[in-house]
Amino acid sequence: MVRRYIAESKIKNAEEQAIKIVCEAEKQSETKKKEVVLEAKEEIHRLRTELDRETRDRRNEIQRAERRLLQREESLDKKVESLEQRDEAITKKQKEIQKSLEEVQGLYNKQLEELERLSGLSSEDAKQLLLNNIEKQIRHEAAMLIKDIETKAKEEAERKAKEIIASSIQKCSADHVAETTVSVVPLPNDEMKGRIIGREGRNIRTLETLTGIDLIIDDTPEAVILSGFDPIRREVARVALEKLIVDGRIHPARIEEMVEKAKKEVDNYIKEQGEQATFDTGVHGLHPEIIRLLGRLRFRTSYGQNVLKHSVEVAHLAAAMAAELGADVKLAKRAGLLHDIGKAVDHEVEGPHVQIGADLVKKYKESTEIIHAVEAHHGDIEATTVEAVLVQAADAISAARPGARRETLESYIKRLEKIEEIANSFDGVEKSFAIQAGREVRIMVKPEDVSDSEIVYIARDIVKKIEDELEYPGQIKVNVIRETRAIEYAK
Repeated sequence: MVRRYIAESKIKNAEEQAIKIVCEAEKQSETKKKEVVLEAKEEIHRLRTELDRETRDRRNEIQRAERRLLQREESLDKKVESLEQRDEAITKKQKEIQKSLEEVQGLYNKQLEELERLSGLSSEDAKQLLLNNIEKQIRHEAAMLIKDIETKAKEEAERKAKEIIASSIQKCSADHVAETTVSVVPLPNDEMKGRIIGREGRNIRTLETLTGIDLIIDDTPEAVILSGFDPIRREVARVALEKLIVDGRIHPARIEEMVEKAKKEVDNYIKEQGEQATFDTGVHGLHPEIIRLLGRLRFRTSYGQNVLKHSVEVAHLAAAMAAELGADVKLAKRAGLLHDIGKAVDHEVEGPHVQIGADLVKKYKESTEIIHAVEAHHGDIEATTVEAVLVQAADAISAARPGARRETLESYIKRLEKIEEIANSFDGVEKSFAIQAGREVRIMVKPEDVSDSEIVYIARDIVKKIEDELEYPGQIKVNVIRETRAIEYAK
């Protein structure tokens, strides 16, 4: 009973305490609810105030924009009205201008008819006359301008070219060589002639057969003449004959032995000459066969000029000019030395020496620049490198300097006649004279047919025709002269 009573008492206390806690919780909840409601009302009031302010600001902004739009519309209306007034004014002015143009055109037609009546020329004839006069005037002015430009360019180019060429020539001194197709072998006495001829001419026949050279034994005292077009064979014959004369034993077997020795000696000499040429020019790395071909040029002449000495000279000249112009000196020197290499075998191989030389340097693995310079040194193809142009110039300088070459009288006269013939073929030319060994032509024109300005065109046309139709070393100066003379006689 007591336990029950205690338990009921505890339950009752617990229920009272629970009711008390619930009541306190309800009171706190009510308080919290009132606070939240109050905060919500304050937040709503604040947001409403901000919304009213933003709405008011937006309304004010819209009102300002409406006022600006109204002002712009008014301005646009005024501009449209102004443009309409301007269009009306322009239209009116155009009508007035059109009317004025019609009046001017009418006056122009009347004046044109009056001018045609007074001049006796139609408008087309007058226009053609005017165009002809303008054309003559323009041609005259163009000729004067061309003359002025050419004069200035020639003065500057000539001065610079003279400096470069003179400087290059000063650095290269070469002998003037004139070789022929015969060699003379001196004899110790005239009795040696009979020993050379031999019994029934067997010795001289053996020597001529082995060397391919003709021996001329005539009344020339103490001398035998060797005649032949192949200079290497002629040199072999000369060396062999000199050895036989020194040895004194002259018979067919000894002749055969000496000819073989002479061939070896000449081959060695050819090799030495080729090596000496490369040493003199400072060109290295050449194929041994190229060096041997260079040595063969020692016995090759062109218009009497030794081709090896000419090649060495061209190498020096091209290198000197390349140094002056800032081009490749080594390339220019190498191309200059090899430019005539084809002449070493051109009597053995068909074709021009230019193509033969190009094929040779290509065969022995020279560079494309060297091959191009060899191909272009006579203008067979257009030179596309500075070094190729320099080789052309050096070749012309070496070949054209006084005493370097000799020409046959017949070809010389034919060239002079051809130059005069070309000059005389132009209208207005009265006389022409080829002078300075064909390096200058002076042309007299008829003053009544050719004006001062037209002589410029005549000179240029003659130069072009000479370049197209003639082959010549160096350059040819074309000098066109026009003069007016007044001659009277006192009687």
